[in-house]
Amino acid sequence: MDVIAWRRQLHQRPELGFLEYRTASVVAEHLEGLGFDVRVGERVLDREARLGVPEDTESEWRAAVEEGYSRAALDHMRGGMTGVVARLDGNRPGPTTAIRADLDALPIREAATDHLPSAAGFVSERPGVMHACGHDGHVAIGLELAHRLASRDFPGSVRLIFQPAEEGLRGARAMAIPENLDGVDDLYTFHLGMGAPSGAVFGGVHGSLASTKLRATFRGRAAHAGLAPETGRNALLAAAHATLAVHALVQHGTADTRVNVGSFVAPGTTNVIAPLAELRLEVRASETAACEDLEARTRAALDAAAAMFGVSCEVETTGKAPSVVCDPELVRHVAEVATGVPGVDRADALLHDGGSDDASWLIDAVRDAGGRGTYLVVGSDLPSGHHSDRFDLDERSLTIAVDLLERLVRDPASRGRSPLR
Repeated sequence: MDVIAWRRQLHQRPELGFLEYRTASVVAEHLEGLGFDVRVGERVLDREARLGVPEDTESEWRAAVEEGYSRAALDHMRGGMTGVVARLDGNRPGPTTAIRADLDALPIREAATDHLPSAAGFVSERPGVMHACGHDGHVAIGLELAHRLASRDFPGSVRLIFQPAEEGLRGARAMAIPENLDGVDDLYTFHLGMGAPSGAVFGGVHGSLASTKLRATFRGRAAHAGLAPETGRNALLAAAHATLAVHALVQHGTADTRVNVGSFVAPGTTNVIAPLAELRLEVRASETAACEDLEARTRAALDAAAAMFGVSCEVETTGKAPSVVCDPELVRHVAEVATGVPGVDRADALLHDGGSDDASWLIDAVRDAGGRGTYLVVGSDLPSGHHSDRFDLDERSLTIAVDLLERLVRDPASRGRSPLR
């Protein structure tokens, strides 16, 4: 299959984070067939470093087995261990280049009308789950790149990292381990779209936000709301107070900051003091240290609200990532190489990114070990924005991305170049 066919097949079969059994097993099986050294499961993921793992990982695993996906791969992925790392040595000396692609989809019901995947017959087959951010394209790019490199006609070594659970910033920290990244000289993480038009390539991003995702569970005591409300402990009121408190936190003096409570659930009825409430919230900041400070103050506000109403509060980290910082030498190299890629009519250094991506864990780990990393962007005209039910890609961007990444492997960046200005 070519890259477009891969993308369309993957688009039809989206899977949520840490449940990407079908996608990951297809990737592993295909790359093994191309001669890559493929590692999965415990060999590439730190089980305890994962965040926000679904309570039920078994049902989807059993379904993938019953549907006939590779049992050899699936046995190692059981329990949400859905990462894949594939390695291949070239035919001459050179650096080790790593490339990361993310596997997961989003809990969104895909539009059935006025939408190319629907009209062309590759709409999601899974109600309520959709590739609405382009990760289907990312995986397809990785698979096509592997096919092109299978001849081993390149310098050094290549590692293709297929990461679960990017959405919610849950998976990359568990893959930022020596087993995957030792010896990596240059790491390229990438994304399609992000507001950049088709034909544009950016060597990196700036303005990326560090972020932490939290789930706060307030537990009180039920009571009759009319007869004896004083005997209850109202978890709903505690959560409501906490919601206002975290949105009123003093902003940082030097960093841009964001706080958002995105979900507030308190099951109950009108005549019962609510004994349970749950908030799902996030903090973000343009500096990692500022994000850590904001998280600490948010946790203090949650605890104070719980104490005020005499309830308990348990706070779980469900996602986390530092801000993305790109190495100037790689940023410049990507922009230079992109000028020779067919279909590219604009190659710039940095694109402003107001979002977050846990690729930062991988980039930081490579940098800490003496390597370099960047988060490049290949533009794609989008009929609707990321995380929309009508999201789609300009599929011409897929070939541009494969061509660019292939050239980056075959023509590695030199070291010691002047810093980006």
